[in-house]
Amino acid sequence: MKTIFKRLLLALLFIPTVILAQSTVTGKVTEQASALPIPTANVVIKNTTKGTTTDFDGQFTIEANKGDVLVFSYVGYNTQEITYNGESTLNIKLVEDAALLDEIVVIGYGGVKKEDITGTTDLLTSEDFNKGPIVSAQSLISGKVAGVNVTSGSGAPGEGQSITIRGAGSLSLTTEPLYVIDGIPLDNGGVGGTRNPLNFINPNDIETFVVLKDASSTAIYGSRAANGVVLITTKKGKNKDFKFNVSSQTTVYSPIDDIDVMSASQFRTLINDIGSPEQIALLGNANTNWQDEIYRTAFGQDHNFSALGSAFGVPMRASLGYSEHDGILDGDNLKRTTGSLSLTPSLLDDHLKVALNARAMYTENTFSDRGAIGSAVSFDPTQSIFDTNSQYGGYFTWLDNGTGNQNSLAPTNPLALLNLKDDTAEVRRFVGNAKVDYKIHGFEALTATINVGYDTSNSHGRTVTSELIPTSDETFNGSKTSYNQNSYNKLFDAYLTYNKTLNDIHNLTVAGGYSYQSFEYDNFSNDSEAEEDGNQFEFIDKSKNVLLSYFGRANYNYDSKYYVTATLRADASSKLNPDDRWGIFPSVAAAWSIHQEDFMQDSFFNELKLRVGYGEVGNVNGLGDYQFLTRYNGSTDTANYQFGSGFFQTYRPEPINEDLRWEIGKTFNVGLDYAFFNRRVSGSINAYMKETNDLIASSLVDPFTNFGNRINANIGNMENKGLEFNLNVIPVKTDNFEWSVNYNISLNENEITKLNTDQPQGGISTGVGNTVQIHREGESANSFYVFEQVYDANGTPLEGVFVDRNGDNIINDEDKYVKEDPFGDVLMGFNTNINYKNWDFSLQSRASLGNYMYNDVEANRGVLANATNNNILTNIHTDYYNTGFTVLDANTAVSDHFVQEASFFKIDNITIGYTLDKVKNTTFRFYGSLQNVLTVTDYNGLDPEINLGIDNNFYPRPRSFVMGVNIDF
Repeated sequence: MKTIFKRLLLALLFIPTVILAQSTVTGKVTEQASALPIPTANVVIKNTTKGTTTDFDGQFTIEANKGDVLVFSYVGYNTQEITYNGESTLNIKLVEDAALLDEIVVIGYGGVKKEDITGTTDLLTSEDFNKGPIVSAQSLISGKVAGVNVTSGSGAPGEGQSITIRGAGSLSLTTEPLYVIDGIPLDNGGVGGTRNPLNFINPNDIETFVVLKDASSTAIYGSRAANGVVLITTKKGKNKDFKFNVSSQTTVYSPIDDIDVMSASQFRTLINDIGSPEQIALLGNANTNWQDEIYRTAFGQDHNFSALGSAFGVPMRASLGYSEHDGILDGDNLKRTTGSLSLTPSLLDDHLKVALNARAMYTENTFSDRGAIGSAVSFDPTQSIFDTNSQYGGYFTWLDNGTGNQNSLAPTNPLALLNLKDDTAEVRRFVGNAKVDYKIHGFEALTATINVGYDTSNSHGRTVTSELIPTSDETFNGSKTSYNQNSYNKLFDAYLTYNKTLNDIHNLTVAGGYSYQSFEYDNFSNDSEAEEDGNQFEFIDKSKNVLLSYFGRANYNYDSKYYVTATLRADASSKLNPDDRWGIFPSVAAAWSIHQEDFMQDSFFNELKLRVGYGEVGNVNGLGDYQFLTRYNGSTDTANYQFGSGFFQTYRPEPINEDLRWEIGKTFNVGLDYAFFNRRVSGSINAYMKETNDLIASSLVDPFTNFGNRINANIGNMENKGLEFNLNVIPVKTDNFEWSVNYNISLNENEITKLNTDQPQGGISTGVGNTVQIHREGESANSFYVFEQVYDANGTPLEGVFVDRNGDNIINDEDKYVKEDPFGDVLMGFNTNINYKNWDFSLQSRASLGNYMYNDVEANRGVLANATNNNILTNIHTDYYNTGFTVLDANTAVSDHFVQEASFFKIDNITIGYTLDKVKNTTFRFYGSLQNVLTVTDYNGLDPEINLGIDNNFYPRPRSFVMGVNIDF
């Protein structure tokens, strides 16, 4: 007891000594380069949880003991450690992280420091990517980049994504950007049997996206860069011990909404009210919600493994991935297996650098018949799914009283379409390249580069239709169509790069070289039903086109203040005639780093750079091959010519245009990059004008002057002009808490400035050949072209009554007018991330303002006559209660009543995660994610975001919930 008492007494005597040994330290943390204070910098006593942060003026106060190590840190700066020796004041100067300053951004045929960029270029790293169930690579950047609109084709798993950069730049050619994977430009033509041409790449393998938006940055890619360039760089090995990653996630997909058609009780009431006794007798006794029957809760899984490190001194990364996702449309399924290998050895004292990249994919697709979507909307809800007396596999079918077969005008039982048709495909794809950089001995400023790439795919697909499927064809006994598609994309690049710095202030980089790329297709298909009928049943389609190029680029900067970049590319495409085959595409850009000037040294700006650029690019992407040559197509077997008792196949020439030439896009861009408050606030502002001249579109020709009445010709001009604003803010950053926000907004105005003839667009389901959109001079591309509806005093549309806009007392096409277009005038993205200790939270959202949609479902199914036409009963849209429309009329179908504002705000994803650190050198991150969380819109249809703005037979996007784990060890 005495011993314990003595020890307690000793401790009490010692405590004041410890307290007295502790000192109060004050000081200031500043940036070394500018001497500006750094607010909210972290000041921590090493190996303890004790710490503080600097105030707005960079000041701090902390209690410390002599010998303590004080750690000063802030994002973007090198961490400093100071041993405390009893000083009362410590003033610390943090140096900006050189790794960040020297970050290299890939810009095509080389790279530049991020701070040296002169064009409009957006870099997104894996830390910036969207979270959630990402199957397609494009989804990683949706809503992240100002002026870039990413739209999925539907809600099917792995469905194709459309990317539009700064508005549509063509009328008939592709408007997709050029995708370049590890230096290999891809063919935008797609791969048969796959839903998305980028599905071959596992999103987990992607390190960065670089989006080149203006022609001054895209011109180095010449004719393929008319719609911008997306550079994708995959993860590479590092010269260190191996690290491994395993990730696994499970996804549950659920339908959100369906189309507003009548319920069984509503439909019975309607038929009993308006139907004849014969029609009333057709009513069934069931209550079938056909949309509920074709949609389901679906499941998906993703599993990935990667290894990164150095093997025998060679940095490498290898990965394997497996994904399987069901679609909410019953029977829809995607299975994908991917593998990749990257080797990046460096030899001869780093004079010789080699990059070997290979990735392979095997995909199995099961495609459900999407015709079931339209059938489910129109099928009579009073009928049962099955009919025991049915000759069609027991599925209820509307029969023709004369033949006893399916009524040719009746919708097919949607469950029969899903269950009696088997549409499957397998796709194998390999993409690889070998890149060699040799820094020439004795002349180290010069580097020679050779890049050889190969992209090949093979697709096998078949559609097997059961003999039991409902059909009006009395002789039908089942069918099988099959296809085999092969594509080959071969690339050879060779170029020299000269880089020299003189007197520490003059830096010059010059690159020039040669590129050859060929695209070859070899397709074959077979139709068993045509063979059975004695018609031509085998079809062969082979083609090849070549792009030959010379290119050069010069970058000069003076004292890291003034920058000039000039590029020139000459492209020759075999798609064009020899006289117009070559296109010359120049660009020039300049930048001024204002914050580096002496008069800005005391400012709060960490970056303030003014950019100006102009460039020209070409486009023939999507143009058919050899349209300048006379081509012949063989007649079908039903159109053979008879000589005597024999029948002979004839050949007809296709229309030709020997004068086809490049579409030329010209872009002028002014931009400002900014960062201040020690880069807590950063972003960019851009204004641009993009003109496309010599637009290729379908043009009428005089009779008997060609082998057809229409040819593709250069007949128009188009203009896009707009503004972009991007803002990144870190409002709070402490040891345990960080909150970051990204907001971007873009405004774009599209106008066809020259077009010698109107181009009808946008086919609709009402009537054969009916369209609801138009390309017209003075208007936006794909503008809606409709009649102006007249309404009564209560706001109800008057059926068949339209405004006689030209006053001739006749309602015809002359009274149509242009009403809006499907493209948003304003696009916005809002993304935020919060990290608190081991917890993380992220939210991604988007908005589109000023986009319009044509509701084809309401126009076609919201008419009373549809309920009882053709001696059958079919369901109708509940919009009938609003309009009272009774007759399916071609004029009514193109009423502006069905062109509806579809502006929207969407919360795409919410993710919450928890990281468990250092469990036997292993880090676990557990997360949950909700996708397609919320849509706010006034649009009446299923979804306000449908590419090109026509809502018909749309595969709905599901809501999905993900649970996953990521393990690093």
